[in-house]
Amino acid sequence: MTELQRRSPVQFKTGAQKIEMRDNWPVVLEYRDEGRGPFLVDLTHKAKWDLQDKHLALRKPLGLDIPDLPGACTFQQGVLINRLNRTQSAMWHLLADAPALPGEPGYTDVTEATVLVALFGPNVLAITEKLTALDLLDPLKQTPFLLQGPFSNVPCQVVTLARGRGFDGGLLLTCSRGYAQSMVHAILDAGAEFDLRPAGEQRFSAWASGLC
Repeated sequence: MTELQRRSPVQFKTGAQKIEMRDNWPVVLEYRDEGRGPFLVDLTHKAKWDLQDKHLALRKPLGLDIPDLPGACTFQQGVLINRLNRTQSAMWHLLADAPALPGEPGYTDVTEATVLVALFGPNVLAITEKLTALDLLDPLKQTPFLLQGPFSNVPCQVVTLARGRGFDGGLLLTCSRGYAQSMVHAILDAGAEFDLRPAGEQRFSAWASGLC
């Protein structure tokens, strides 16, 4: 039986150094000449679930806690859970393969419908200031936290995962799959003065593993 190959809509011009097939996705582990940061990583292949329930506070997906307030996030066991509103949360499986989608009501797998990218390293938050009015540096919010709104004029969910000195930090953003290439082009263009380069999944995993 022929298996369908799954492909990310994100395509970088930089040549891939290492590629691994995973659940029919060609996953780039490393690109040639990734530089020293900042980095842009395509994580579209990572499993992304939505969970909706009017009694969301009573749910514990995979035994993990859902944040109480909209905009709050938790990063547990490699899974980022974002509270979107009173009845909806998002789960992004960032550091481990996702199990099968739970059979109980309320879950939707949105992996194929959305793009997910990570942007992290020095001067990242200076790059984002060119692309959005969302306050990703809000000192009153504890990382990780979620903001929803336009990023490069595209409706997005944006999670600030970490903040460092000055404009250093890291974030994740997701949007509809159809915006992938225009979004990536805008980010790379905005980051050119800081030598922003594409990087592979290994670079992201090494960075994010220290955050959860």
